[in-house]
Amino acid sequence: MSKGGFADKKHSVGQSIKMVAWSFLGIRRNSGFQDDMAKVSPFHVIAVGIAGAFIFVVGLIVLVNWVVAK
Repeated sequence: MSKGGFADKKHSVGQSIKMVAWSFLGIRRNSGFQDDMAKVSPFHVIAVGIAGAFIFVVGLIVLVNWVVAK
């Protein structure tokens, strides 16, 4: 019986990562989305989304530079 303890926050961050990854792909069932929204913190979703977008953009820049260099 944890009341917002450290273990709950880890679960929430993991759920946030999973939720954002599915959102980037664009495939997610509505029931799964509703379950995730009940378990995650909006702050975690925003932070993971920004980090994911940054990693995606940096990955694209590296890929383009690698292709152009050859």
